[in-house]
Amino acid sequence: MTDNPKQPGDEGTDTQPPDDAVGVVEPVLSSEGELTIPTVQTSAGAAAGSQPAQLGAGRYVHAAFFAFAALSGYLAARLCTSLWNWLAEWPLAVQHVPQLLRLSEDERDSVGSVVGVLIGLLTLVYFYRKPAIRTWAEEVASELTKVTWPDRETVTNGTVIVIVASLIATVYVTLLDRLWGFATRLISGS
Repeated sequence: MTDNPKQPGDEGTDTQPPDDAVGVVEPVLSSEGELTIPTVQTSAGAAAGSQPAQLGAGRYVHAAFFAFAALSGYLAARLCTSLWNWLAEWPLAVQHVPQLLRLSEDERDSVGSVVGVLIGLLTLVYFYRKPAIRTWAEEVASELTKVTWPDRETVTNGTVIVIVASLIATVYVTLLDRLWGFATRLISGS
């Protein structure tokens, strides 16, 4: 085989992939001995009609980052609104900053929600850009994909066993409590 992937008679066939090709395309030797070039998918073709790439464990990482951002945004919105309402009820704060009373409580809630969304987005960007945190999250997600989760029947059987054992232990401890309470009352004479 030569360094040139073109065969005699293939003068019209271009073996170089387009500049916007996805990945590296190498010629393939078929079972009949012919050298063929696989179809090259361009980035325009990838956007037009191909299947989306599967994220695998990465989807859990992205979901965790978004959930953390949503939670931090929600908590920031509640904290901002509560702090504003508390300051608006404090006479000394209102005396020094009369703008605290400019908005009603509903309007304060709306402003607090906007502030919370901004804080949530900033939190998302800040933590997502940290390579150490993202690497740790990806490692956790990849380890979770290796876990063998029990099937429904195993979970149901385990739950029934725990409930029955708890009931038996409850009855046993209750009977012992009544027995020792009865014995104590007999001895003490009350």
